[in-house]
Amino acid sequence: MAEGFRTERDPLGELDVPADAYYGIQTARAVENFPISGLRAPDDLITATILVKKAAAESNLALGRLTPEIANAIRAAADEILAGAFRDQFVVDVYQAGAGTSHNMNANEVLANRAGELLGEAKGAYTRVHPNDHVNMGQSTNDVYPTATRLALLLGAAPLVAAAEALSVSLEHKSEEFAAVLKTGRTHLQDAVPITLGQEFGGYAECVRRGADDVAAAAGQLHELNIGATAVGTGLNAGDPYRTLVVAHLTRYTNLPLTPAANLFRVTQSMGDVLAYSSAMRRLAVETGKIASDLRLLSSGPRAGIAEIALPAVQPGSSIMPGKVNPSVPEMVNQVCFQVMGCDATVAIACEAGQLELNVMMPVIAWNALHASKILREALKVFRLRCVAGITADQARARELLDRSTATATALSPYIGYAATAEIAKESVKSGKTIRALVLEHELLDARTLDAILSADAMTRGGIIGKD
Repeated sequence: MAEGFRTERDPLGELDVPADAYYGIQTARAVENFPISGLRAPDDLITATILVKKAAAESNLALGRLTPEIANAIRAAADEILAGAFRDQFVVDVYQAGAGTSHNMNANEVLANRAGELLGEAKGAYTRVHPNDHVNMGQSTNDVYPTATRLALLLGAAPLVAAAEALSVSLEHKSEEFAAVLKTGRTHLQDAVPITLGQEFGGYAECVRRGADDVAAAAGQLHELNIGATAVGTGLNAGDPYRTLVVAHLTRYTNLPLTPAANLFRVTQSMGDVLAYSSAMRRLAVETGKIASDLRLLSSGPRAGIAEIALPAVQPGSSIMPGKVNPSVPEMVNQVCFQVMGCDATVAIACEAGQLELNVMMPVIAWNALHASKILREALKVFRLRCVAGITADQARARELLDRSTATATALSPYIGYAATAEIAKESVKSGKTIRALVLEHELLDARTLDAILSADAMTRGGIIGKD
């Protein structure tokens, strides 16, 4: 044994493990085998895994399968980790062997070594508390990892939905603030018909709200847990009483409406529920990213662009152009949204790649879904606080562009027809004359009727202007 190490043995033989490590030989093998990314298990996944181990210990105690001494030691060690201790002992790379066995054994070994230490035993002895026989009792990686993944996503679901709903409310407030700001509506990036800036922002608010609703609805599918399914869904070495107890404990710990899976084989074979949640996050990201892109367009300028709105200046925009200010927060939001979409693509491919009774691609599914959840949540918060809340409108600029555009021409169609209106619009663009001036010049309508028809404010309320 090398100095500073202890020697442990597993079915493959002996290996030196750092003497002060709470993880053991199987974790050490995983560290050697998978030096891939330097990425480690997300914090919520560690928390969720330890909650499962604690619930299992309490359930095995109630069923008489663990002695009070061992169960209480595991529970005490779990509580320490849940309070923040020993997080640095979860050292397995995200890209590891399929199904998450290395992650599961990392948790088993840390708990066994700490529980044994609480009972007066040296790390690596595993006589009082064994990683497999005691900490993993009644479990398999194949039910622990899917259950922990679902719990970890659920731990972040409410904060994500709350961040989206808060952004929606902030956009709705801007909708009310900008209700009287008339501007040019645009389709295909071309002038269309009049709209108010408030209506535009009201649409944004509802898009985000629908995205939040989708995430909340998809989270409901994660409440079914396959803990107790063990290896393939039959419940071997677990049983229904154990399964019921574990879920009850997890419900008590988390205050979530958790239930045993109605079909253990489905939830063990398929990660489709996680895919549904990831897809809902993608929808929210798509909606949010589109808004961020729109804000960049609407604030473009400030002299040579649209510049109907101004975004808060959060940092200098250039290392070479003094005074330049960029839409930095929306640019960040766009990048985060792209990443969330990429994470969802990985989740979808990995979910499809499961074979027979198990999806072994769970580690990459869990990491991508949890990463997407975290970065999207934080981006929504920053977007609201450091961008949307401080947006201001340039009402004069918006009206100037509206008056110069052909946006009001469409209201003429019910009176002079589509073809005549198109000719007026084309001539307006070519000559620079206003729609009103050209209609009067061609004596198509009288001034009084024309003033009623070309009311931009009336156009934003719909109907046939001048008649309804």
